[in-house]
Amino acid sequence: MHVYPECAESVIALDVQAQAQPEDTLDAAKKALQNMPAEGLLVLTDIFGATPANVAQKLVSGSNAKLIAGVNLPMLFRSVCYRNEPLDTLAARAMAGGTQGVMQVALSAPQNQQRRHNDQKHTDHQQ
Repeated sequence: MHVYPECAESVIALDVQAQAQPEDTLDAAKKALQNMPAEGLLVLTDIFGATPANVAQKLVSGSNAKLIAGVNLPMLFRSVCYRNEPLDTLAARAMAGGTQGVMQVALSAPQNQQRRHNDQKHTDHQQ
């Protein structure tokens, strides 16, 4: 709400407490969404397979909603910025924002610069 205060009515955050039962969390989520439009709901959650994602899967099941796990701040910002787009477009923009927002930042040179051939220090490891 600090960065995009104008979206307060279209964004809901639900904190899943560690000791909460999944059924109670699902009930709280349904209650929080009572006044939201039934169509075009995008749900972002943390880690696939964790309790919030499992609850969110039940929440969106059988509805016109999309669920994306692995949320990060660039994904959230992209979702908020494009919140009025159609659901499929919004989900694609959120995914793109999430992946494009993750990068390794060089301390000395931009990432798109090649290493000089005479650079003897080879500390890079490929996976």
